[in-house]
Amino acid sequence: MKMAPNSTDDPRRPIKVHRFKAPAGGGPAEDITHEYMNLLGMIFSMCGLMMKMKWCGWSALFCAFISFSNSRSSEDPKQILSAFMLSFSAIVMAYLHNPQPMSPPWS
Repeated sequence: MKMAPNSTDDPRRPIKVHRFKAPAGGGPAEDITHEYMNLLGMIFSMCGLMMKMKWCGWSALFCAFISFSNSRSSEDPKQILSAFMLSFSAIVMAYLHNPQPMSPPWS
């Protein structure tokens, strides 16, 4: 049995169909956590490199991981790689200067 294209049983109304238009500026704000963590990681890396502070190097590596995990796939991979390399070099330089294990700040 063939159905007619303009059947009365069809609940759709072609006159009531409207194209979706995204709201201008009313969407959620862009999350820039990865940019803040990248900046904080660079600051910690520089402190770790210049002052040979081990906890700054480890904090920089932690910030680099957070920045990497929150970044979009369209981000520049060179910036992410440089953050990891800078934090890793801060840790290496701090442990080359003093190979003793890191002591807790409260002791």
